[in-house]
Amino acid sequence: MEEAWRVIFTLCLLIYVANADPIQDKRALLEFLTLMRPTRSLNWNETTSVCNAWTGVTCNKDGSRITAVRLPGVGLNGQIPPNTLSRLSSLTVLSLRSNRISGLFPGDFAELKDLAFLYLQDNDFSGQLPEDFSVWKNLTSVNLSNNDFNGTVPDSLASLKRVQSLNLANNSLSGDIPDLSGVSSLQHIDLSYNNLNGPIPSWLQRFPTSSYQGVGGFSLVQPPPDLAHQELKPRQKPKPHFLGLTKTVFLLIVIAVSVVLLAVLVFVLAVCYLRMKLSQGDGIVTDAKLQKKGGMSPEKFVSRMEDVNNRLSFFEGCNYSFDLEDLLRASAEVLGKGTFGTTYKAVLEDATSVAVKRLKDVAAGKRDFEQQMEIIGGIKHENVVELKAYYYSKDEKLMVYDYFGNGSVASLLHGNRGENRVPLDWETRMSIAIGAAKGIARIHQENNGKLVHGNIKSSNIFLNSERNGCVSDLGLTAVMSALAPPISRQAGYRAPEVTDTRKSSQLSDVYSFGVVLLELLTGKSPIHTTAGDEIIHLVRWVHSVVREEWTAEVFDVELLRYTNIEEEMVEMLQIAMSCVVKAPDQRPKMSDLVRLIESVGNRQASLGPEPKPKSENEASETSTAGEI
Repeated sequence: MEEAWRVIFTLCLLIYVANADPIQDKRALLEFLTLMRPTRSLNWNETTSVCNAWTGVTCNKDGSRITAVRLPGVGLNGQIPPNTLSRLSSLTVLSLRSNRISGLFPGDFAELKDLAFLYLQDNDFSGQLPEDFSVWKNLTSVNLSNNDFNGTVPDSLASLKRVQSLNLANNSLSGDIPDLSGVSSLQHIDLSYNNLNGPIPSWLQRFPTSSYQGVGGFSLVQPPPDLAHQELKPRQKPKPHFLGLTKTVFLLIVIAVSVVLLAVLVFVLAVCYLRMKLSQGDGIVTDAKLQKKGGMSPEKFVSRMEDVNNRLSFFEGCNYSFDLEDLLRASAEVLGKGTFGTTYKAVLEDATSVAVKRLKDVAAGKRDFEQQMEIIGGIKHENVVELKAYYYSKDEKLMVYDYFGNGSVASLLHGNRGENRVPLDWETRMSIAIGAAKGIARIHQENNGKLVHGNIKSSNIFLNSERNGCVSDLGLTAVMSALAPPISRQAGYRAPEVTDTRKSSQLSDVYSFGVVLLELLTGKSPIHTTAGDEIIHLVRWVHSVVREEWTAEVFDVELLRYTNIEEEMVEMLQIAMSCVVKAPDQRPKMSDLVRLIESVGNRQASLGPEPKPKSENEASETSTAGEI
């Protein structure tokens, strides 16, 4: 009996632990949120589970401690309150980049002994860096760039034996460069555009020159000549001149005043030019930040502007090490032109291939653009193509993704229809449908369940290495100008209620996904032409065929060559038709679609290996009428 009670007590304890929140960590974050006043709404409150529901928060496996806090671009304001984040003693990842955080580097961060990844770039921090970095023995990646830190670069950085990436660029650091030659793990470093002394040490020279641009007294403005060392011709006894001054003294004063006036003029012109560029949105520092950095010399400010405007903004965890110049030098191949821009395949000098999307018609300003990129880049899911980096300037907006060599679903379905074509089998089409559904459902969960993809089509769905569907090009409608209803084939994906691309909704995403399902089932484009140049709208065509009860005529002939899949195809057609109904409120949610499609896929998988394809004659014989 005693043994039974012990078992019951243990089970109850395990259930309690499994459902318990890390109470102390939760309170610390709520205090932090209350005092920092983010401009972007977060779903943090006492009643919800911090580990399962809070945006940007990750817990350990048993849910007993918070291990990661990621709040990039949420509009945090002011100084980090003491004794808040420092109470998260199990924290390994802290990302507060691209906010408006000011003040000194928090001294109590020394309590975060397990910290491995620290991202505080693009804020308004000031003062000196921590003197003792050795307290963070697990640090792997540190980015404190684009702040206003001053003082020297701490020698204690040499004690970080695991650090792989260190970025201190675009601050006001001075003094000598510490010796980091013993840090063998270091793969990326950036000390550029500080006030550091030269010469460049040999260990630093093994990194790209962009890592130390501006180091060693680089200046765009030449100092005025030293009049004290000018050679003057010997003269006889000086003669009195204007106001009792000798001619020599008078000339020296005139020259000195002229030089000073010239320098003042150059300074005024430089400031006016910079303010004009900032007002046009071409700068990378807000007016408030410019005033805050009022003690900065104009030449240093210009070099910072030029440098940062030519930098890609990489997301944490990205292992790419190229810059914008490398990207511009890369050989490029056009992959496709779409609603929001042109996508290229870029092959870098080290043979790395990436996909680069060059955006057009961007209406958002720099701050809004960056915040949207932070939302998009924060989505990590196996069925969502991960945004690796982005670039913003007045005339150019770029997005960088991994390159998918297997191609898009559109190219696989509608590309080569010749003799050498390798058709997509039913199993692959189901993997595409399930993967895309999961990816879109994950997107719809982001930003407190308000994020919309807005541009779902088969050319924005790719096959990953496991041949599952991955969704790309998400969330761009929020930063784009209003577009007129398209007349191209992209119109076939557009829900009937959407007249402005910026007004897309999650239910209009469902409609577009339904069109993709119809593409997978029929093998036809959403808008295509017949041999007689008749324009066919896929959704209308499917409705008309089903209405005549010739359902089998809908399906791609390449699918009809396979046996034992007719039931699954009809079920998938039913699901697709439920997505493309005209009334938005009658469409299912993406989370429901995932469950429905997985049930079809699981049933197909339980039948075992797909049978050998039929001959084309056999396939045509089985194309009989069916009901949906």
